Amino acid sequence: MSEIDEQNEILAETTETPAELELEADTGQGGGNRRFVAAQVSTAMPDDGESVQLGLYAERSYLEYAMSVVKSRALPQVEDGQKPVQRRVLYAMHEMGLTATTKPVKSARIVGEVLGKYHPHGDQSAYDALVRIAQDFSLRYPLIDGQGNFGSRDGDDAAAMRYTEARLTPIAELLLSELNQGTTDFIPNYDGAFDEPVLLPARLPMLLLNGASGIAVGMATEIPSHNLGEVADAAIALIRNRQLNVAELMQYVQGPDLPGGGQIISSQRDVLSAYEMGRGSLKIRARWEKEDMARGQWQMVVTELPQGTSSKRVAEEIEELTNPKVKKGKKALTQEQIQTKQLILSLLDRVRDESGRDHPVRLVLEPKSSRQNPDELMNVLLAHTSLEMSLSLNIVSIGRDGRPGQKSLKALLEEWIDYRFETVTRRLNHRLGQVSDRIHILEGRLIVFLNIDEVIRIIRHSDEPKPALIEAFNLSDRQAEDILEIRLRQLARLEGIKIEQELAALRAEKDELEHLLANSGALQKLVIKEIEADRKKFGDARRTLIQEAERASLEATVVDEPTTLILSEKGWLRARQGHGIDTQNLTFKDGDSLLAAIECRTVDQVALFGTDGRIYTIAASTVPGGRGDGVPVTTLVELTAQTKVTQMVVAKPQDWLVIANSGGYGFTCQFENLLSRQKAGKAFLSLEKGETVLRVSTFVPRETSLVACLSKGGKLHLFPLAEFKQLTGGGRGVITMALDDKDTLAAITVSDGITLKLTGTGRGGKQVELVLDQNEMAPYIGKRARKGKPINAGLKFPGF
Repeated sequence: MSEIDEQNEILAETTETPAELELEADTGQGGGNRRFVAAQVSTAMPDDGESVQLGLYAERSYLEYAMSVVKSRALPQVEDGQKPVQRRVLYAMHEMGLTATTKPVKSARIVGEVLGKYHPHGDQSAYDALVRIAQDFSLRYPLIDGQGNFGSRDGDDAAAMRYTEARLTPIAELLLSELNQGTTDFIPNYDGAFDEPVLLPARLPMLLLNGASGIAVGMATEIPSHNLGEVADAAIALIRNRQLNVAELMQYVQGPDLPGGGQIISSQRDVLSAYEMGRGSLKIRARWEKEDMARGQWQMVVTELPQGTSSKRVAEEIEELTNPKVKKGKKALTQEQIQTKQLILSLLDRVRDESGRDHPVRLVLEPKSSRQNPDELMNVLLAHTSLEMSLSLNIVSIGRDGRPGQKSLKALLEEWIDYRFETVTRRLNHRLGQVSDRIHILEGRLIVFLNIDEVIRIIRHSDEPKPALIEAFNLSDRQAEDILEIRLRQLARLEGIKIEQELAALRAEKDELEHLLANSGALQKLVIKEIEADRKKFGDARRTLIQEAERASLEATVVDEPTTLILSEKGWLRARQGHGIDTQNLTFKDGDSLLAAIECRTVDQVALFGTDGRIYTIAASTVPGGRGDGVPVTTLVELTAQTKVTQMVVAKPQDWLVIANSGGYGFTCQFENLLSRQKAGKAFLSLEKGETVLRVSTFVPRETSLVACLSKGGKLHLFPLAEFKQLTGGGRGVITMALDDKDTLAAITVSDGITLKLTGTGRGGKQVELVLDQNEMAPYIGKRARKGKPINAGLKFPGF
C-alpha cells in the first residue's frame, strides 16, 4: 500500500463524499470546532505520469501536511505517551548515559546530539521540548532533572541552553530501562546513519501520568496529568477484569492530579461523563487558608493555583479590576466596571505575592476590615479572576492502529495494557534467546573441559582445527568458533565448576521463561507484579483535591416586584416602579420621544432587538429607576457602530415567539433562544439592506393555529402554523407571503384559528378594531408563500 493510500485510509472516517475530504475535531480549548476541507477539483486532463490534476495534487499535499503534523509533531502515542521530539530527546540522553546518578551536562550538548542524530529541525524547538519535560509545574512526573533556570509558572522563559544543564530523573527509567531488551522496533534516522526507537517500552501509562497538550490539523489534544498510584491500580484492575466500565475504573482514578494541586469542584457526574466521552470541561479553583494575626486581624493566603495560571497573573487581574481602563470605542468606564471596582475595593485592601523558592505559590490577600466575611472576599475574587477557571479534557492520541482518535479512559488503558503485554512478551523472548544461546556456548565449553587433551591434540596437529573439532565432538559452528577463542586460563578445573553452576542456573531460567510464554495466567501475574513494584517505588500522594462545590457567582438577590421599562427614540432607558403608568405624562430630552414601554417584573430577562439583527439581553433589575431620563442603553449592552435598539421583548423562557422582517421572511422560536450572557449580544436575525424587524408577538401553539400576515398594501394571508419553520439559532427564516413590487410585510402574528383581531384606522384617524371569525377568515387561508387578498378597502390596518 502506498503512503498516500495509507493516509487516505487513515482519514477515511472523516470523508463525507468523494468530492470533499474533511478532517474535523474539537480543539478542546474553548474555541469550538476547527474544520479543514480539501476539495477535489475535477478536470479532464488525464494523469499520464508527467502531469497531475490540480485537485489531486492539492489533496495529496494537504494530506501529507495534515498527517505529518498529526503523527510527527502534535499528538502523542497512546503506548508511551510521547511526541516524536520528546521521545528523541529522552533516547539521546539515554544513549549519552545521562542517568539520574551521573553528572549533568550542558543542555546545548544534548540539543546538538538530538539535532545531529535524530531530529533535523530547529534547535529552539528541541530545547523547548527538553525544558517542558524538566518543569515540575508543567509535568506531574518530570522526566528530566534540570540544573539552572528552567522557567517559572509566572511565564518566565528558561535560560539559554548554553547556561543550563540536564540529566534524566529516576522515573525516566519507566520509559528507558527495557529499551535494549528487544522490546521495541528500531528504524533508521533521517539520513540512515543511526537507528532510533519507534516507541519507548513504557512500564506505566505515561500518557495519563504526565498528560499532553497539542494542536494538530483539524484536531487537538488536552490531557491533564494523573496520579501514578491511581493509574497503576486502575490498570491492574482492568488486567484482572477486562469487563470493567469507566464508572468502575473511576473508583481507582478519581480524576486529574495536577502538578500545582488545586481543587476540582465539578460534580462526579461531570467528571465521569468527561472520562466516558474522552472530552469535557471541569471546573478547578485555587486552594487557600486563613492565617490569624495579632489583635484579631487575619489574611487569606493562596497556596495552590489552577493549572496554567500564576500568582503574578492573578495579581495583575486584581490590579486591572481595581484600576480599570476605558474599553476600546468607549468614552468612559462602563457601569459594570465601576460596580466591580467599588465592590473589590470595599473588600480587599492589599495583595502581596510572596512566592519564592521556599513557597512556590504564596499569594497574600489582606481584607479591608477584619470584621468582614472571608468567604465573601474569596467568592468575589474567584468570580473575577483566574483563581477559578475551566480545565479542558480532550483525550486525543494516536492509537495502536496508527490512527488519531478520541478515547475514553477505558479505551486508553486497554490499548496500553495490550502494548505492555506485547512488550513483556518480546522482552521474555529476547531473554530466552540470550539464555538459549549462552546454554549452547556453555555446553560446548563443557565438552572441551571433559576432553581437554583430545581438543589440544586436534588443534595442535590439524591444519583446519575448526572442521576437525566439529566432526570429532559433534559441535555446531558457533561452539567450535568459541572453543578456538578460549584462553588457556579458562581451562582450569575451577572454570569447569563455574560452567556447570551457570548451566544449571540458565536451564532453570529457561524453563521459567518458557513457562511464562506458554502460560497466559503466569504472564498476567508477572505484568501485575511489575506494575505493583513500580507503583511502590515511584507512587506518591495525590495533590489535587476533588471535592464538589458550587461555582463562585455574584448573583445578587433581586426582589420580585412589578416594573415598567421605558425606552426613548434616541436610546435612553429607564425603569419606573409598578404597572399602569400613563406614558402620556412621561418627559424626555429635547428632540427625543417614546419608542417603547413594557411592563415586566424585576426578575425578568429582557431582549433588545438591534437594527443589525443582533439581540441583546439585560436583566430588568439592572435598569436604573428614578424620575430622570435614565441611562444610554450603550452603558448596559455593547452596541455595534450605527446600531439602534428598535424594540424590547419580555416573556417566559418557554414562550413561543413569531419573528419576521419587512421583506416577508420569518420563523418561530422560544424566548430562551434569544437570551445571551454576552454584553455584545448574539447574531440572531439575517436582514437584507433596508429591511426592518416587525413587532414580535407571543403565541400558544395549537392544532388549529394559523399564521396571519398583513402587508402594507392592505393584503391579508393566513396559512397553517405547521408550514412555518422553527429556528432555535435564528437566521432569515422562510417566506411567509408573496409580496407585490414595492409592497412590504407590515405585521405578523399567530392566531388560534378561531378568531383574528385587526387594529386599524378609519376616517379622521379614528381607531378601529375588526374581529374575524372562522367563516370570515376562510377566504384568506392558503398555502405558505402565497399572495394575500385585500381586506376592507375603506380602512387601513397597520397591524394585529
